[in-house]
Amino acid sequence: MLDKFNRFMRNFMIGRYGADQLCRCTMFISMAVLIASIFLRSSVLDLIAFAILGYTYFRMFSRNISARYAENQKFLSATAGIRNKFQRQKYMLHQKKTHHIYNCPGCGQKIRIPRGSGKKVEIDCPKCHTKFIKKI
Repeated sequence: MLDKFNRFMRNFMIGRYGADQLCRCTMFISMAVLIASIFLRSSVLDLIAFAILGYTYFRMFSRNISARYAENQKFLSATAGIRNKFQRQKYMLHQKKTHHIYNCPGCGQKIRIPRGSGKKVEIDCPKCHTKFIKKI
């Protein structure tokens, strides 16, 4: 039974756009609005959530792939700054597990020093060549 359903869905989705980043974002927004409508007991928020959800499914099942791709590219370019900021924060948290990160007192450049490299380290900034000592 499940195999028949999988074949049906695979055949149904041939030539359709499917899910992308904008789809995931609108799905998240519609779920957030729906949860807010439950707590606020607002039928207007229900309608808004279902309208957003309807738009999401419209985009997923659309056969106009070039138009949906253009919409997604506009969304990605509009949110690039926010996404990059979160990606940098995630990268810095990951780096803090294996490195100490210091700011140069001369120019403010961030410098990575591997953990376990001694109690005191003399650091030479690669940008302005200021030398400073940090305790690890």
